[in-house]
Amino acid sequence: MIGHSRNTSESWKGLPWKKFRRNLFRLQKRVYKAVRVGDYRKARSLQKLILKSTSARLLAIRQVTQLNAGKKTAGIDGKASLSFGERFALEELFKSSVNNWNHNKLREIPIPKKDGKTRTLKVPTVYSYCTLIQ
Repeated sequence: MIGHSRNTSESWKGLPWKKFRRNLFRLQKRVYKAVRVGDYRKARSLQKLILKSTSARLLAIRQVTQLNAGKKTAGIDGKASLSFGERFALEELFKSSVNNWNHNKLREIPIPKKDGKTRTLKVPTVYSYCTLIQ
């Protein structure tokens, strides 16, 4: 698996992100081809494979915690940003709970518009994992 050094920041930065993207894209292409042919059973099993993929989990965590524009916006769980160690702990938590995953609540923020009405911005949670880290 992926070895973690004592310096988790170097360990996180040293992960083979390009390889992970290629691996995930290859799986997504296989899902696309299966759906295009009409083999929905195979597409479903490939989607499950993506959920269990370490590449997909690490890329998802990286996208949400580092690359997204709203990466500093706190969700309903109150977590705004994660340290490198917390990212690895989150990946381990996702790995253990891949079969019984449920969607968490969204934090709703009303945003006023120019015409006087409001629109609702819904912010997802990073994950309720504080008990794991502490």
